Amino acid sequence: MANTATLKVQKWGNSLAVRIPSSLARKAGFEAGQAVEISTQDSGLLVTPKGGRHLTLGQRLALFDPDQHGGEAMVVTPIGKEIL
Repeated sequence: MANTATLKVQKWGNSLAVRIPSSLARKAGFEAGQAVEISTQDSGLLVTPKGGRHLTLGQRLALFDPDQHGGEAMVVTPIGKEIL
């Protein structure tokens, strides 16, 4: 995958925009809808991801610790007239 790309700044409403190629976005860890912080630098702009990444269900399940939760993903305690 490429580490750089030459892109064109384009008008988007009253603002300017640059589309980030998917290969660069994946490498930087960017996702659609993710918050970013943009700051000016001597050499241009720096775009930094903000907040945590959105994890897929598979990634969340991989982080699950059964010891911490008594071996169950969800502890079920009857609170009404449920028949278990």
